[in-house]
Amino acid sequence: MEMAFLCPVCEEQTQCECNDQMETLECRHCDWSRTVPDRALQDGAVRECLACGCEDLWKQRDFPQWLGITLVAVAATLSTIAWAMYENVWAIGILMGFGLLDYVFYAIMPDVLVCYRCRARYRHSANEGSMPKFNHETAERYRQEEIRLGKTPQSTPPQ
Repeated sequence: MEMAFLCPVCEEQTQCECNDQMETLECRHCDWSRTVPDRALQDGAVRECLACGCEDLWKQRDFPQWLGITLVAVAATLSTIAWAMYENVWAIGILMGFGLLDYVFYAIMPDVLVCYRCRARYRHSANEGSMPKFNHETAERYRQEEIRLGKTPQSTPPQ
């Protein structure tokens, strides 16, 4: 299983391979390390976040955000050009084609687990299918926790 997380000390992104025998999680950029509890990884499944110990994880598609935004911008631009040239069928066809392309990407992309507290990402976990999707109430609870602790809420997860 692959893991990507932001180090809580130096805030650099670190990627590592995780397995059931893993005892410590270490940052490659500084001296930070954390002991991995025995219950955190069991049979290739993530039970709690290795970086912060949070038990709340959600699943999402492992789709690069920059690619999605680029597809929307290209579709909007091409469709607007076609519409300005009075090619209504082409304008609608472009939007429908990019919509179909987006659906294909959504269907073929694998899931990734994300931690609500630290936004660590876990790829190829054995329990990806059984985890819930994003819950706004849970995310707001962790956002409020960050505010109470005086931390700046993380706006974007590591890619």
